[in-house]
Amino acid sequence: MTKVFLMFVIFAVSKVNAQAPIFQDKFPDAIEVLNFGTFHMGYTPDANTVNFDENDKKNQSEVHKVAKMLANFKPTVIIVETTPEYNENLQKEYQNYLQNPKMKFEKPSEIELLAYEVGRLSKATKIYGIDHQMGYNYNIGNQIKNKVNDDTFEQYFTLVNAEEEKLNYDNLSLLDKLKVDNHPQYLDFLINVNADVLTYVSTQNNFEGADQAARYYHRNLRMFSNLNQIHFAPGDRVFILMGASHTAFFNDFMRRSPKYKLVDPFLYLK
Repeated sequence: MTKVFLMFVIFAVSKVNAQAPIFQDKFPDAIEVLNFGTFHMGYTPDANTVNFDENDKKNQSEVHKVAKMLANFKPTVIIVETTPEYNENLQKEYQNYLQNPKMKFEKPSEIELLAYEVGRLSKATKIYGIDHQMGYNYNIGNQIKNKVNDDTFEQYFTLVNAEEEKLNYDNLSLLDKLKVDNHPQYLDFLINVNADVLTYVSTQNNFEGADQAARYYHRNLRMFSNLNQIHFAPGDRVFILMGASHTAFFNDFMRRSPKYKLVDPFLYLK
C-alpha cells in the first residue's frame, strides 16, 4: 500500500462511521451480475441430492414461473455449471431451444429447465459453462482417527441436522426452496459445511481437513478464473446459475472484485 493511499484511508476513516465505504472499489462500468443458486434438478454426483422429478410437467411449470421472475433482470449473458470444453455444444443446444422452446430433453437439469428459459425470455444470445472438476473428500471429518481437535465438528453437524429438520426443506415449494438456497445465512452455511468446518479435523501436526477444504476453495477459484476468461461487452448483464455452494463462493469473490456488481436475487423472487 502506498503512503499516499494509506494517508487517504486514515483520513477517510476519521471522517466516516465504520459502516460507510471509505473509497471507491468498483469500476464505474462494473458488470451487473445476478448470481443465483439452486439445487441440482437432474442427476448430480454430489453427496446430497434433492427429491425432484425433473420430467414432471408440474415441476417444469413451476421452474418456468421462477424463470419468468428472474428474466426481469434482463440478462444478456447466461453462465451455467458445465465445463468450458462443452461450450460449443452448449451454445448449439441453447440456440435450438431458442428456436423451439418445446423441445424435449431426455434428462433435463436446471440448465435446460431454468437457465435456458431465463435466457429465452430475456433474449440473451450467449451462454457459457465455467465449471471445473476437482475431487475432494467430503467425508474426511468422519474418517480421521485420533484427531486432536475439540468436538466443534461433531457439535456443528448436530446443530445443522436439528435446524434442517425444522426447516423441512424437502417439503417446501420450489420457489421457497430457491429462496432458502439464496438466503445469505444459508450460503454461508454452504461454505462452512463444504469447506471451513473441515479445519476442525486434523491429527497431530497435520492438516487433513484443511487440505480438503482448500481443494474446494481451489475448485471454486478455478471456476471464477473461467468466468474471468470470458469477454463481456460494455452494458452486459450476467445471469449465473450454479449449485448454491458455488454461488456462495462467487458472492464472496464478486463482493471484492472491482469488475462485478452483485444484484440481490430477492428483488426478483416475488
